[in-house]
Amino acid sequence: MTLLEVMVALLIFAITGTAVMKAASDHLFSVGQIEEITFATWVANNRLHAIQRESTWPPKNNEKGQQEMSDRIWYWQQKVIQTSDKDLRAIEVSVGLNEDFSNSLTTVTSYVAKPAQND
Repeated sequence: MTLLEVMVALLIFAITGTAVMKAASDHLFSVGQIEEITFATWVANNRLHAIQRESTWPPKNNEKGQQEMSDRIWYWQQKVIQTSDKDLRAIEVSVGLNEDFSNSLTTVTSYVAKPAQND
């Protein structure tokens, strides 16, 4: 083989290697994002379950807090939205890793009904 053929073969190998490395790094980045969104969704669901267990009516609006999960601190905030039914509220819980919520990872919405009065 001539030197030119060897250099062309090396060029092809280098381009292929670069493409494989790019695809692998993109895959690892997206797996990390999916993991963060999954944990953030679990934190939001935990908060929604806590709201449903509370007997306060209506639920508190603009409440904020934090929860530790998977060795990280997750910050959540809830927003209560009045619906057309006076006994039903929509609750949006946003979760992120920043305390100022500049980059919210997920928002989960659920509905809470007014607890029944036991007479």
